[in-house]
Amino acid sequence: MSRFDARAPADVARLTHEHPLAWVVSIDAGAFHASPLPLRTRCDAEGRMQRIVGHFARRNPQVEALRRSPQAMFLFLGPHGYISPSWMTDRTQVSTWNYAMAVCHASVRFLDDGDELRAAMRDLVDSQEADRPGRWHLDEMGPRYDRLAQAIIGFEATVSDVRSRFKLGQDERDDVYADITRALGAQGEASALLLNWMREFNAAR
Repeated sequence: MSRFDARAPADVARLTHEHPLAWVVSIDAGAFHASPLPLRTRCDAEGRMQRIVGHFARRNPQVEALRRSPQAMFLFLGPHGYISPSWMTDRTQVSTWNYAMAVCHASVRFLDDGDELRAAMRDLVDSQEADRPGRWHLDEMGPRYDRLAQAIIGFEATVSDVRSRFKLGQDERDDVYADITRALGAQGEASALLLNWMREFNAAR
């Protein structure tokens, strides 16, 4: 097991929940297709990813490409940031980039049923509106939803493989790690998310 592996499947589930915008990449007849989409993941009780739910614009050419060749990769990028040697007392250190990411291989099935699409859209909206003051609900669109829904198509992807990497300073010497976290902390909110993940993955220091 690598020091950069997820500690448990729940780490990947959390990453995809907190960073739902992912690239959907597929290939059909030798041509690559890629679309950035907000996605929702479904996991088992242990946090292992089983399904991915989202929607395309119907006019997106990737829809027909996936109907012909339904295999896709889903690329999730979590917290990340440049790590500068200028922060370190030991300036012989090298620059690097810390990040958390997950790559999922899955088979795509389109949701041609209107009720399935509406449920998927409601779930996506509710996840993004949670804890917002005056949160908005999909049903507030009224009849306008039915008109706009004609322009999109939902999908559900069955996950066959997940690879992840959490490069969050686990390989740094204690003094170098301390310099990095001190510098990130001084940057305030801009680096707070990356710093929090680094601290979680280095809790034993």
